[in-house]
Amino acid sequence: MRPPVRLIIVGFGLVGRRHAEAIRLCPGAEIAAVVETDAEARRAAGDQGLSTFADLGDCLDADPAEGCILSTPNTVHVEQAMMCIAHGVPVLIEKPIATRSKDAEAVIAAAQAAHVPLLVGHHRRHNPLIQRAKSIIDAGQIGTVRAVQATCWFYKPDDYFEAADWRRRQGAGPVAVNLVHDVDLIRHLCGEISSVRAAASPSARGYDNEDVASALLEFDNGAIGTITVSDSIVAPWSWEMTSREYPVYPATSENCYMIGGSHGSLSVPDLRLWHYGNGARHWWSALSTTTAKRETTDPLVNQIRNFAAVIRGEAEPVVSGEEGTRTLKVIEAIQHSAATGERVDLAGSDPHENGSTAQGI
Repeated sequence: MRPPVRLIIVGFGLVGRRHAEAIRLCPGAEIAAVVETDAEARRAAGDQGLSTFADLGDCLDADPAEGCILSTPNTVHVEQAMMCIAHGVPVLIEKPIATRSKDAEAVIAAAQAAHVPLLVGHHRRHNPLIQRAKSIIDAGQIGTVRAVQATCWFYKPDDYFEAADWRRRQGAGPVAVNLVHDVDLIRHLCGEISSVRAAASPSARGYDNEDVASALLEFDNGAIGTITVSDSIVAPWSWEMTSREYPVYPATSENCYMIGGSHGSLSVPDLRLWHYGNGARHWWSALSTTTAKRETTDPLVNQIRNFAAVIRGEAEPVVSGEEGTRTLKVIEAIQHSAATGERVDLAGSDPHENGSTAQGI
């Protein structure tokens, strides 16, 4: 039996601890060490019997780990990823890959030059329900995708913002912190986004960032999408509240995405497929519906399994550095359009030159 892949976790906050739980549930991987600058979090890792370091460089020099997970604030992702690449260590970077797509492209170039695998932690793509939705669309069961509606509404309590000052700053609103997940799934399911027009409103709580935003998305394939996000709306329509992916969020029976095609429509995450049962497309005809079956497994564990397989040379990344950067460019475009009122063409724009950044995890 081959030994498990040894992984370093950098950052032992909420996300880092979830990665630790996922690694423990994955027979093909184990935790080599934890890197954490905060003494209290480092003690928490030590209390779990984990080897700890305060500095990533010291850890990489001391421990011959086979992979590294960066679950740190994205302001340090580039520096830490470059350090891993210089040591020849494959790296899984939590979303977003960087604060600016230009920096992300530099990381990708360095990884390619060093032949070091680079993955991005858009873990929702590892969820079986998303994989099933993707297979339904790719098989043509709804025909050609014509439109998508996505809703990301929830209410973050005041103590969420009080726990970390960066959460109240410009660039750390729900567009960068939360909508990045939904944009990634929309790209994955519906195709590449060619242009963006967006609007946002300042935080009603008086913070420096937005607390509600909306965007009109145009796709390369001619489809149109609308998406809204808010962390100050009491509502059941968000991935967190509908997917049952993370038990800390109370589940509802609602949906957060509706994808419309020329021959049918699909709601997500309940995977209800709507079409005309007699095959005749006419708005006077009765619609019929079926619910697709899918597996129920933990996407974070699936992500670790994919990372381990990539390290062994047995698989390709489910979410590559290039994929993570394409999603980041859409977020930059939304931020720039909301700030300026301009339509942003993704094919020729460079919104990060105008100061757009994506903050936080």
